[in-house]
Amino acid sequence: MTHRRNTGLAAPATRSPLFCDIDLAERIERVEAQLAATATEAARRRTTDTSGFVIPIAGGVATFAEEGSPFNKVAGLGFGGVPSAAALDDMERAFAACGAPVQIELAHLADPAIGALLTERGYRLVSFENVLGLALERAPKGVAPPGAQVRRSGDDELEAWLDVVVEGVAHPETQGVPSHEEFPREIVERAERDFVAAGVARYVALRDGVIAGGAGLRMAEGVAQLTGAATAPAHRRRGIQSALLSARLADAAAADCDIAVVTTQPGSKSQENAQRRGFDLLYTRAVLVKQPDFALEHVATRARQRRGD
Repeated sequence: MTHRRNTGLAAPATRSPLFCDIDLAERIERVEAQLAATATEAARRRTTDTSGFVIPIAGGVATFAEEGSPFNKVAGLGFGGVPSAAALDDMERAFAACGAPVQIELAHLADPAIGALLTERGYRLVSFENVLGLALERAPKGVAPPGAQVRRSGDDELEAWLDVVVEGVAHPETQGVPSHEEFPREIVERAERDFVAAGVARYVALRDGVIAGGAGLRMAEGVAQLTGAATAPAHRRRGIQSALLSARLADAAAADCDIAVVTTQPGSKSQENAQRRGFDLLYTRAVLVKQPDFALEHVATRARQRRGD
């Protein structure tokens, strides 16, 4: 007689995990690049800073919003061919002129030749992030804990929404692989304002009439991007995150989105919570960075080679 060892884990659900092929990854990365570009443009309008830029490159986009911004990166690269050396030179020169490193978030389903090319140019692997997805035809029904309510946030409570989101981000979870980035409170607040200006819908969760959490949702090309959710420390472990997730999934399904996606740190509480809610791991992004002094040196070397020096 065979005995099954008790692992303490629930039996797996009788469903097939969501499969992510290259076409789906390309669609998700494309809308991610669109969000980075529109948020960067919003930041440039807010600051009237002429140093910012949005540069299309090989199906992705390189963006610089302002000093220290989380939008200073390259998103969506890898599904529009291998970038030319000249295109990479121009992009690296643009970041170096702003005194910023080049940070590329490269999906592992992108053209593998790009990883080798970036390594040859001096890019260094610094981190990973996971992209999880949920097919919305099987999205779980909405739930809200007793005393909690989730609704769209009105324009009159933007500041209250910002307060709770920024407060939640300022007290991050400690489970899993830590992020390689930390942003000051004022940078996070400005980035959230730029998300809103870029068309991200805001949601608030109230617990006993008090704003306990906030979250964002952007929908494009059938993809519902869950742009983050935060709960004030005093209201954690009360089901606020699940309630915010349920409300956004219901709205995305009603708007005919076929998939919801969320990006998490590997092994984090956010990833654990998402998978408990039915999300599957679709693919991983490698985060590759090249510092500005290295970038300038490489561009100068290539310029000398072209001149025959």
